[in-house]
Amino acid sequence: QVQLVESGGGLVQAGGSLRLSCAASGRTFSSLAMGWFRQAPGKARDFVAAIARSSGATSYEDSVKGRFTISRDNAKNTVYLQMNSLKPEDTALYYCAATLWVGVPRGASAYAYWGQGTQVTVSS
Repeated sequence: QVQLVESGGGLVQAGGSLRLSCAASGRTFSSLAMGWFRQAPGKARDFVAAIARSSGATSYEDSVKGRFTISRDNAKNTVYLQMNSLKPEDTALYYCAATLWVGVPRGASAYAYWGQGTQVTVSS
């Protein structure tokens, strides 16, 4: 079993930055591909970014490319999402997820383990 705990959410003005963190436990971190998803009220949970187990390969949803950066520190069992140039439409509950799949899965169904989420609110 894998436990995931997100942190770093908050309220920020448009154009600002936040860094989300997700600490993992329960399994060798380097065996897990990691992803970030987000869900706005009344909407589906959408893919944001993913990072592969060890190659460092990444994938991003088009609307966050160039603004968000996913990274991981295998020594700290932590994955990060650096979010710059935030927009009001980035407001959502952000979830960290983990999978044993190879590569950088973009579908939520590929991820077996999920955190509780951290709220990001961007004011205009």
